[in-house]
Amino acid sequence: MNNAFQFIALDFEQFSSLFNQSEVELQAIGAQRMVVDEKPGFPCRVSLADAEIGETILSLPFTHHDVSSPYRASGPIFVRSNVTTAKPAVDEIPAMFRHRLLSIRAYDAAAMMVGAEVVNGSELKDIIKHLFANVNVNYLHIHNAKPGCYNCCVFRA
Repeated sequence: MNNAFQFIALDFEQFSSLFNQSEVELQAIGAQRMVVDEKPGFPCRVSLADAEIGETILSLPFTHHDVSSPYRASGPIFVRSNVTTAKPAVDEIPAMFRHRLLSIRAYDAAAMMVGAEVVNGSELKDIIKHLFANVNVNYLHIHNAKPGCYNCCVFRA
């Protein structure tokens, strides 16, 4: 079984028009513009990097598990403006994950959870490979364990 993996960031294009909206338009969809005041603290789901102090970002609700199963889910995410969608190499762990406590959720082809782990980011690679050793695991979701916010998907490479 191949346990190689690939992190998949959210595509910037689905958020780019939001940066031109007014505060009233953003509020209407539950989003808000923020200025970063600490690093780390504002992990971008597009660049898969922590935003820089003084940078303007959006905080918005996002359906990250848009599936027809009991595990359909949404929650808040941060998105930086004018960033390129990250495309990490096979088996690459982006730096923003290394210093966080993470919740890893494993799903099968029917979008049902078949495993879950809480791990320090420094141990993430081993846990991903361990979860993908299960032939029933189709993909993973990585969340920040304490606030529970979604970060990204991980698929078999």
